Amino acid sequence: MDMQEHRGSHRWQINWQAKVRVGDKEHLTDCHINDINLKGLRFTLTEQLAPDTFINLSLILTGDFVLNVEAWVAWHKTTEGLNTYGLYFNKIREADKERIGQFIQKNFPEEINRQWQSEAKQEKGGERMQDKRIFERFPARFPLRFLDLKENKESDAEVFDVSAKGLGMVTREQLRPNSTLEMWLKIPDNGDPLYARGQVVWSRPQGLNAYRTGINLERANMMGLSRALRVAEAY
Repeated sequence: MDMQEHRGSHRWQINWQAKVRVGDKEHLTDCHINDINLKGLRFTLTEQLAPDTFINLSLILTGDFVLNVEAWVAWHKTTEGLNTYGLYFNKIREADKERIGQFIQKNFPEEINRQWQSEAKQEKGGERMQDKRIFERFPARFPLRFLDLKENKESDAEVFDVSAKGLGMVTREQLRPNSTLEMWLKIPDNGDPLYARGQVVWSRPQGLNAYRTGINLERANMMGLSRALRVAEAY
């Protein structure tokens, strides 16, 4: 992930009270936006949304800013009677992306400053912002088998966390960044192995003959990944 992509996926912690209309419902519901970026958001509300579905949302952040998007309900948690959801924007206008940035800059300048400082620090060190996540990652434990297309080599690994757009796994050998992997996730839900494809973002040693590896998923099967997210939430 280069700096330009990171600027689009940086997650701003805003803790903002808003109102939302789901689908074609006439009524508005109070909600609390925990964080947001140009690709998705995490928010809390009393209303229940159907998981693993695409929904149309109208988010009223201010009197002059209504955000209309189509989003995928990626994950769901319930805490003290409140529902927290991770949403991935499936359809969002470029103009609305600009308005999100303007909204953050106007109401949360400290978040913009924090983002710039983080980017400047990474650029100075010559590093890439490779481990930024759109959604919260959940701990999970299940095996997978993968094929390194560059090395044409198959191997086994174990997943240790999962999100809507990435996963972490432990491998026996260190993998090269940007290597493309084809993976078959053996999710313990009595279903068939889930096929996924992704790129190695980072890989670093962990103990003897073990490496923690971060994977960014591409062309992800969102409906299939919901199986992994459900298992992770229950872990």
